[in-house]
Amino acid sequence: MDAGRTLRPLAGTCTRMISSHRTLLAVLLLSLAACHADFKVATFTTNEALYRAGLEEFRHGRWENAVTAFEKLTTDLPARDTLLPRAHWYLARAHQERREWVLAGTSFQHLVESFPDDSLADDAALESARSFRHLWRKPTLDPTYGESAEAAYNTLIGLFPNSPLIPQAKKELADLEEMFARKSYLSGMYYLRRKAHDSAIIYFKDVIGKYPDTPSARLAELRLVDAYKAIHYKDDAQDQCAELRRSFPDDADVRETCAGIAVPAPSTADSTRATPPATGPPTR
Repeated sequence: MDAGRTLRPLAGTCTRMISSHRTLLAVLLLSLAACHADFKVATFTTNEALYRAGLEEFRHGRWENAVTAFEKLTTDLPARDTLLPRAHWYLARAHQERREWVLAGTSFQHLVESFPDDSLADDAALESARSFRHLWRKPTLDPTYGESAEAAYNTLIGLFPNSPLIPQAKKELADLEEMFARKSYLSGMYYLRRKAHDSAIIYFKDVIGKYPDTPSARLAELRLVDAYKAIHYKDDAQDQCAELRRSFPDDADVRETCAGIAVPAPSTADSTRATPPATGPPTR
C-alpha cells in the first residue's frame, strides 16, 4: 500500500479541520467583543453616567449592552427627566439593530404615548410603524403586525399633522394599504376560481370600499364584473361597467371585460329637466 497516498487525504482533512477551528475561534472572539463582558450597569452610580455609557455602547454597535443600559434607565429615570424619552428612543433603536421588531415597535410606542410633546415623538411614531411593518412581508400572511403598522402611521398623521415626516409616512401607508387590498383581492380570486361567487363578490367589494385608491381596487372592479356575469346579475354588471368606463375610459382591460355589456340608458329623472321659474314680473 502506498503510504503517501494515504497520508495526503489525511493531511488535507487536517488542514480543513484546522481552518474550520480558526474560523469558529474568530467568530467566538467577535461575539465576545460585541458583548463587551465588562459592561455592568451596577457599576454606574448615577443615571446620567449610565446614560452616557449606554450611548457609548450604542455608538460602538454593542447592541445587547445598549439594550441593558437603556432598559434600566426607562424604569429608573423620573417621569419628568429629559433623558427618559431619549432612553426610550435608544432602547427602541437598539432593538431595531438586533432585529427585535416587536420590542422595537413597542418601545417606540411607549415614547409616543408617554411623551407626545417631545421632539422625538413623531420620529418614534414613524419608526414604530416601520418596525411592525418588517413583520408583515407578504399579503398572504397573518396581517396582525400590518394592522399595528397601519395604526402607528395613522397616529403620526393624526397627532403630528405639521410634522415634516408626514409625506413619507403617507407614501409608506399607501404601500401598506395596497398590501391589505391585495390580501382581500387574492381571497376574492380564491372564491371566484372555485365558483363561490357570492363570497368572491364580498371580498371584491371590500377592496373597492376600503382601499379605492389602490391598484388592486381596479382589479377588484374588473373581477366583480366577471362574478356578476357568471351568476347572470346583468344590472349589477352593467352598473359596474358604467363605473369602470367613467374611471378608466381608455383602459383595454375594461373594454375587454365589459365587451357586450350595454351602457345603461339614463333614467327618466336624469333626462327630465325642470322648467326654470319665470324671472319677469308677475302677470296681472
